[in-house]
This record gives sequence, structure tokens and C-alpha cells, in this order.
Amino acid sequence: MKTALITHVDCLGHVTPEGHPERVARLEHVLHALDGLDLTRVTAPLARDTDLARVHPQSHIADIRGRAPDEGHHQIDADTWMSPGSLQAALRAAGGAIKAVDMVLGGEATNAFAAIRPPGHHAERQTAMGFCLFGNAALAARHALDVHGLERVAIVDFDVHHGNGTQDLLWDEPRALVITSQQMPLWPWSGNPSETGAHGNVLNIALPPESDGTKMRFEYTRQVFPRLRAFGPELIIISAGFDAHMDDPLAQLNWETDDFAWVTAELCALAAELCQGRVVSTLEGGYDLKALSDSARAHVQELMKAAT
Repeated sequence: MKTALITHVDCLGHVTPEGHPERVARLEHVLHALDGLDLTRVTAPLARDTDLARVHPQSHIADIRGRAPDEGHHQIDADTWMSPGSLQAALRAAGGAIKAVDMVLGGEATNAFAAIRPPGHHAERQTAMGFCLFGNAALAARHALDVHGLERVAIVDFDVHHGNGTQDLLWDEPRALVITSQQMPLWPWSGNPSETGAHGNVLNIALPPESDGTKMRFEYTRQVFPRLRAFGPELIIISAGFDAHMDDPLAQLNWETDDFAWVTAELCALAAELCQGRVVSTLEGGYDLKALSDSARAHVQELMKAAT
């Protein structure tokens, strides 16, 4: 089976103000980087309120719907904005992550990459923040658990910023293991290793500023991979942020493109060992356009190798 690529043109309709790092060009560059690759290309459906309600209360869903402007921009916080196309984009992003789970668990693809925006891993239960409106990866995990009946799902988040939203949304969920590595200190100022979840189901790995891929590989080998083996997930979900790259303007880690390829290959190898190779990846951060597109292509190429 091939790797599935799930996206939708509506995700380009989320237009942020001039100069905002989470811009339309991010997804355009990722999709251009994936041109010519032998992928099963699928359009992302719209998430339904019943999907969103697995992790967000109805009050949050209604609030986001109510903030969608008819023109111009609506500012939610210092970093998070909505334009007339943002609600549709966010519903496609959440729907794309869910569709990726359906395809992988339904046997239509070994693994899948959801090239979507806005990203999701900072969206908390009742708070849109950090460019994120809905918790895409957490939604995908709960869909796998509640709809497909899995007993254990793991999320691995290698974005440079802590996935505070995913942690919040799954803090009380014993069926989900949330593993996040992040630069510390760095916004959103959470993700201390002492934060371990209500059921010991959260693992936070703090990476010091200016550390590189060698440090990451050491910590993943020492902490992440043994924890995944001990948990025995039936599906691995990757929150694939590429802003730990040395060229990214929003942080100070020094990963190179090969480091993203390495961590992807290792996670795919673990998935082959633990859960029939089943991996779902969703796009999170990455704000230098060349570093983002190069790293995303390397990431998807490793997914493709694992799917053959």
C-alpha cells in the first residue's frame, strides 16, 4: 500500500495578517515539495461538531464558529487570527486528521500525512491559541479510540514548541500516551518533565536551546522509544512540526533535515514492530519556507519507504 496524502484547497483559505509566520505560503511550499511523489492523494472532509466534541466542549466549538469574520480579520489573541476562510480551513484540518486515521485503520494505506492548516497542537479544551483553533492530533487519537475501538494510541510531537493543547486534551485519557519533545525554555512555557498526566500518560522531554540533532537522537533513543515499546500502541500519531530546524526563525534548536528523516524512520520502524506499521502524521509548525518544505519532503519520503 502507498502512503496517503490528505489535504484540501480550503486550508489555503486561512489567511493571516501580513507578516504573520503561520501563512498560506507554508502549505503551498509543503505541497510543492511533495509534487511528483507516488502518493495516494485524498481530499480532506469537513469535521463535524460530533467529531470536535470528542475533545472540545460545545461552548468552544460555538465560540470559534461565532468568531469567524465575514471580512478582514478577527484577532483571538496576540498570535491567533481568523479570516473569512479560517473556519472552513480548520474544519478541513480536523477532518483531514480524522480521515487519515480512517484510511490507515481501514487498510486503505499503511500510513498517512495530513498536510493541513491551521495547525492544532496548541488548542486547549476551551482556548484557541498559538495559531491553533482545534486539536487535530488529539481529535485523531480520540477518533481512533472511540470510533475504531482501539485500546491504546500514542502521539509523538516533535514540534519545537510544547504541544500544550494535545497534553491538555488528553491529560485524563489513560488510553492515550502523549510524548512531546520541545525546546525549554520557550513559549508556551509548559512541558516540564514533571508534567506527567493524570494516569502517567504524558512524557515531556526538555531540549536546551542551541542543542542539535545529536541531543534529540540521544533522548529519543533513551526515553521515547522504550516508552513506546512499554505502552504498545495500536497506532502512532505524529505531530510533525518542523520548526526545530536550525534555520527556523521562531526557536533556537539546531536540527537538520536529516534529523527529521531519522526520527520519522525510527518511529516507522517501531510502528512496524508494534502496530502493523500504522502511522498517521499531521502538519504542525515550521516557519522557514525552505527548511519546512525540505524537512516535510524528507519526512514523507520516510513514510513512503515504510509503506512499501
